[in-house]
Amino acid sequence: MLYYYAHSGHKIGLDSIKRGAALLKELQTQGVEARLLVNDFRAGLAAKEFGIRDSVTIETIQDIDLVAQISDSLIIDSPEDDRGRLQKYCIEYKTVFRFEQNSEDRPRYTETVLKLSCDDESSISSVIIDDIYFESCPKKERTLFFLGDADYDKIILSHKHFFEANPMELLLGHYFFVKYEDDLAKIFSKLYEPEEYTNLIRTSSRVVTASFQTALEAKASGAEVIYLKLDEKDKNISDYLTLNNINVIDNLDTKLYEKFERVDPKTHYLTKNVSIIARNIINKITF
Repeated sequence: MLYYYAHSGHKIGLDSIKRGAALLKELQTQGVEARLLVNDFRAGLAAKEFGIRDSVTIETIQDIDLVAQISDSLIIDSPEDDRGRLQKYCIEYKTVFRFEQNSEDRPRYTETVLKLSCDDESSISSVIIDDIYFESCPKKERTLFFLGDADYDKIILSHKHFFEANPMELLLGHYFFVKYEDDLAKIFSKLYEPEEYTNLIRTSSRVVTASFQTALEAKASGAEVIYLKLDEKDKNISDYLTLNNINVIDNLDTKLYEKFERVDPKTHYLTKNVSIIARNIINKITF
């Protein structure tokens, strides 16, 4: 059995769930028995929207061994402090993979690190995009705003003047509270429910987001994409987005937003790669 542990929550959203769902579906297609581990019930419900019917809920990265058995394989998609558990997992499990946390991240034990920038043929990419986003479909002329599945600090509400100056349609996040949604309805002309995520990302002509995963999915779908850099993330992320003609601007700055030139939405280097990533993982498991 292979387990994919995807960390999510009110402060970090569901990017790991979207990656995990895409990869697990492909692994299962290629004959691997795989299971999603989540750390909150809502993430498990959201995973169903992305094609994962069943998942197991645990509390933290330290509880993986309550489910996984010796000789199983494990993929860790989480920024949590493992408090020494990673070494234990590398000893007990057949093969361990984890996503890099920054460009300086290197294997600590015997695990394989999935990387944003793969520098050799043996590397496994951390860029995982469901094949559905590469399928052609008609676009609707709209600017869709999706901050992410979480807005714990109410960033949108605190920048309402930005959205009043730049009208957009809002895709709500799974972790938004009902009262917060009522406040947002006063700012945006139209609100969409989180369950409409995949269809809206695929059919919107322009997408503005602070989610790295969403930026990639929207670009793969052929949209013009603007990524909002809300904190000092690894420069490697900004460089990768820019390489794929995704505009990156600091924060919700109206002047910067309005100055950005439109780029050819079809120009990018993203490719259908989830089957290749799954095959590379299988090769390491069966080696």
